[in-house]
Amino acid sequence: MVNTKAQFDKAVAIVKGLPEDGPVKPTQEDKLAFYAHFKQANEGDVSGPAPGMFDFVGKAKYNAWKKISGMSKEDAMAKYVELLTEMLKKSDDEASKQYLAELEAAGASA
Repeated sequence: MVNTKAQFDKAVAIVKGLPEDGPVKPTQEDKLAFYAHFKQANEGDVSGPAPGMFDFVGKAKYNAWKKISGMSKEDAMAKYVELLTEMLKKSDDEASKQYLAELEAAGASA
């Protein structure tokens, strides 16, 4: 049985620690997806008013999060891990392989 929470926590640590000049470079869409699933996993559905129309970054984050409203916290955690896993599998470097091994180990620690 996979420990989704432990795997999610490890995935969050990996994403936050990715070096700007490293081999794994999330796109803007990737970053928004990570943000949305992180917020959904930790806070649930988006609440409050949308940011103003000139707050482009805030609006993009809000809309990404709103798009997955209704997703359970557990599903959001699993999707976050899945998004990172897919990204790491596309990169054929040692750091990515190490991150994948760490994710797998975290999931096995039930």
